[in-house]
Amino acid sequence: METKNIFSESGIIITLLLIAIPVIVASILLIIKAYALLKNYLNKKELEKFNEYVKKLSPEDVQKLELRKKELDYTLSDHELSGEEIPNDNKGLISNVNEVTTLRFIEQKKKSQPRPYIAPDLTKLILWYLGCATFWLLFGTTVGEYVGIKFIAPDVDHFSWLSFGRLRPVHTNAVFWGWASLAMVGLAYYVVPRVSNVSIASIKTGYQSLVLINVSVILGTICLMAGINNGGGEYREYIWPVMALFGIGVFISLLNFLKTVARRTTKEIYVSNWYILSAMMYVLVIAIVAYWPSWQNGLGETIVQGYYMHQGVGMWFMLLTLGLMYYFLPQQLNKPIYSYSLGILAFWTQILFYTLIGTHHFIFSAIPWWLQTIAIVGSAGMIIPVVAGTTNFLMTFKGSWHKISGSYTLPFYLIGIIFYFTGSLQGTAEAFRFTNLVWHFTDFTVAHSHLTMYGIICFMLWGFIYTLVPRLTGKEPSQILVGAHFWLALIGLLFYTFPLMYGSTLKGLMWIEGTKSFIESVELMAPYWLWRAIGGSLMWLSHILFAYNFYIMVRKREEKKIPKSPIEILKAKQELDIQVQTN
Repeated sequence: METKNIFSESGIIITLLLIAIPVIVASILLIIKAYALLKNYLNKKELEKFNEYVKKLSPEDVQKLELRKKELDYTLSDHELSGEEIPNDNKGLISNVNEVTTLRFIEQKKKSQPRPYIAPDLTKLILWYLGCATFWLLFGTTVGEYVGIKFIAPDVDHFSWLSFGRLRPVHTNAVFWGWASLAMVGLAYYVVPRVSNVSIASIKTGYQSLVLINVSVILGTICLMAGINNGGGEYREYIWPVMALFGIGVFISLLNFLKTVARRTTKEIYVSNWYILSAMMYVLVIAIVAYWPSWQNGLGETIVQGYYMHQGVGMWFMLLTLGLMYYFLPQQLNKPIYSYSLGILAFWTQILFYTLIGTHHFIFSAIPWWLQTIAIVGSAGMIIPVVAGTTNFLMTFKGSWHKISGSYTLPFYLIGIIFYFTGSLQGTAEAFRFTNLVWHFTDFTVAHSHLTMYGIICFMLWGFIYTLVPRLTGKEPSQILVGAHFWLALIGLLFYTFPLMYGSTLKGLMWIEGTKSFIESVELMAPYWLWRAIGGSLMWLSHILFAYNFYIMVRKREEKKIPKSPIEILKAKQELDIQVQTN
């Protein structure tokens, strides 16, 4: 029989634990009590020693203790620094503390400074250009918003004139030839005579050009929605008679600018006019080459299409907008451009390299291999003008970065410059054969075109318009709404482009892998197209705010505003005093 250890029995263990618990608790209580008795005994001995010390205190020791007691009892009267006089709140920190005239979490930006005299007829002409441009921005991007929605709701309608194939060119051509082109030419009507130090040669010609360009966009839009177009030529969907009106409009404005520059009172032709006049010359050459019928067959048409598509962006929109930047940025910072030589280097290298890169859109096509290689080399060469131009702009900011926080226009300038650098170098990266193999024919090119045309051209044009119009009209927009426009446009652009670039990279790699069907690559893009629609919606909302801001700047109705701030009250009193004296 096996003998068990009694301490292994659970009953014994439980019994011992029950006995141990009160013993342990009693021991702890005993220790605590003993410690308390010992501490009390020691305190009693210490108190006896203290009493002996007090009895032996001398009169001098007592006097020192009374003095120390008085020092410890001392309190401030709260008038030591200010005295007994009523406080004067020079900083405005106390007075009007309950008065709220503006949103305090939004920094107040500096107002526009009055500029030298500008002829009223020229002011009116410029505002007409910018007003028409704003209309085409709203119209074109509203169409684009609807097109973006079709990606996630393709069955939203079943009308032929609202089909994707018709609305997409309506969107692109309206924002290209309506919004951006009219805005650029309108701003050029201010810059060209300003840097030439003479008046514009002909106001009448400016209006003729305005009418021709607007008629071109109106007729082009009607034709596209009716199914009348130039075939598959991207960005040249307008039929030639429609585009001819646009070309004539640009041509007569070019003659107008040339006459103005020829009458200049300055010795040099400022770099802004180099860019502006060259852009207007190039867009005429580009349009003639693109629509001339002799080579519109087979590969010849494909090569011409690549030339037209890229030159339209780089040698019209980019070149003219950069010319405007060379005027407005130094003027806003109140300092000269960092380097005139860098501006000339960027100008000539852009003309040299950009005119070669059109066929990089057709890598691995039937176009001659050597022509594809030249386009790739030209794309790599574009690093020179982009780096030179970006360096020139950013170095102009040197010593003036603090001005950005106090300005509602400079953030538009800075974002445009940043996207000029990143978007342009992204175009160079797309040109190489491997990246072209992955990204071409995907939505990556859509993201890239918006990163450049929207991130560069639109942000720069908005900055210029917010700079110029208050000086022409004397009215400024709500700075809060300008900020809302800026952030909605920027966040919307990022929501639009980054998901498309990521999803398109996965799509291109899926095509190269070749193990999945095409429809699976379409399904892959569904969530990224949703982000495209969200980003496009934010961008579209920002355009509504911009249109409202523009209306505020140009409306004729004077708003009766009661002065509230001390500055406004003193200014009103000064004006009233002058009226009394004159009467």
